[in-house]
Amino acid sequence: MNNKVVHTLFKALLELGFIAVKFNFRGVEQSQGDRYSGNDHGAGEIEDVLAVIETTRNQFASSFNESPPLILAGFSFGGAIQAYVAHRLTPQKLIMVAPSVERLNAPSLAHPGAKQDSESIPDILIIHGDQDDIVPLNTVLNWAAPQELPVVVIPGAEHFFHGRLHILKRVVQDSCRP
Repeated sequence: MNNKVVHTLFKALLELGFIAVKFNFRGVEQSQGDRYSGNDHGAGEIEDVLAVIETTRNQFASSFNESPPLILAGFSFGGAIQAYVAHRLTPQKLIMVAPSVERLNAPSLAHPGAKQDSESIPDILIIHGDQDDIVPLNTVLNWAAPQELPVVVIPGAEHFFHGRLHILKRVVQDSCRP
């Protein structure tokens, strides 16, 4: 949660007036639990996200007349985890930054040509750097292409968006502005 990309996502959404929450997955830094083992496609981390969403909804329920929009956002491993969570919930928007979709075998989010209820499919924003050597751009393009999902590519950006965080923030805010 202290990663600068995660912090940029958090700040971008907070500045737009959304309730934003960032947290560590189990076993990361000082959090309890066992770290991702690679055997379960992030089942524990999916449960972490669902628990945080439920807690946040309960905490702020009295602040809204109706259910506020749900935006799921994640970076790298967290971006791929959000693809799994999107299948369990109905977010209005899904933001995936440099998502490690190949490593986690992330599920498809859209099925081109199939008749689908537009409310069940989130608005999907995928952002990636063309110089990413941790999650290669081609793995994200190979995952997104069959689903006909666009990918915003930031030239010169590597995995942690050094020197390009301001562009990342602008893309997120432009996409989420009410």
